Formats: sequence, C-alpha cells, structure tokens
Amino acid sequence: MKPIINLEDHAGKTVGRRTAPANSLAYGLGLQKSLHQLRGGIPVRRGVYRFHSFEEADQWMMNALTRKKGN
Repeated sequence: MKPIINLEDHAGKTVGRRTAPANSLAYGLGLQKSLHQLRGGIPVRRGVYRFHSFEEADQWMMNALTRKKGN
C-alpha cells in the first residue's frame, strides 16, 4: 500500500512565525470571553444528561446548539 503523504518530501517555506503572548493567562481569558460573546452564552442548560448511545447524545447536542435563542 502506497502512503498518502510523502514523508521524505520537504514541507516548503515558512511564511510567518507565531510568538507567544506576554501574559498567556490574560490572553486565554480574553479569548474565552470573546467566544462566549460570539456564541451568545451557554446554549445548553446545565445539568446531568444521560443517553443510550453516543449517536443519541450527538444528535441532542446538535439540536441544542442549533436551536434558536429563547427556545
């Protein structure tokens, strides 16, 4: 079987490099706050949910995430 990726091939040039933030905790908290504002808060009520299968849990989560706000 032939591999999909040629591991001996050079990856190419690097366009840029990311530098670590000076205060990573503040950066992480700011990122988390931004994501919370974009998503409009927690779309799922807190609590313990039990499902018979992973498929049922995935379907429930997809319905909860795509539900309109206020429903």
